[in-house]
Amino acid sequence: MKKLIITSLLLLTIAGSRSFAQESSESYGNTLNIGLGIGYYGYVGHSMPVIHADLELNVARNFTLAPFITVYSYSNDYYWGNKNYPYRYYTYHETVIPIGVKGTYYFDQFLNAGSKWDFYLAASLGFAIHSTSWESGYYGETVVEHSNSGLYLDGHIGTEYHLSEKIGIFLDLSTGVSTVGLALHL
Repeated sequence: MKKLIITSLLLLTIAGSRSFAQESSESYGNTLNIGLGIGYYGYVGHSMPVIHADLELNVARNFTLAPFITVYSYSNDYYWGNKNYPYRYYTYHETVIPIGVKGTYYFDQFLNAGSKWDFYLAASLGFAIHSTSWESGYYGETVVEHSNSGLYLDGHIGTEYHLSEKIGIFLDLSTGVSTVGLALHL
């Protein structure tokens, strides 16, 4: 009886370790993420939808790097006037295109998440291209001040739910723009 119990425990331990090894070898790279979202702060209500795309590449266990591009635009009003022109609100339109690399660390093993779920923290680093146009009749300062001088930094927390082996849906909440979209596992 002792031999049977010891053998059973040994087999269960081996089977459990093989099952855990298979889960821990999950590859997160080779994924194209395409998302839509909204911007925060003063952009809400004045912005067009944010469009985001990145291609995740496996770098190390549970860690990916993804070149990304995001596009968003918004309009805002600026109160201006002088002795020759009456004070009034003038509208400007700005398009911003952040380009860079997003580093992502997956916490699935730590959280003991099932195979259908991925949970991650990430950070994006890059630069942002700005294009601004003003309403005709505005002759004031046409440079919109950006505190980061074109540097783009963004922190993320997110999750993905795998609909199948090749397709998932994700939610990415960040300090800049949040997106929801499709993850295509190549």
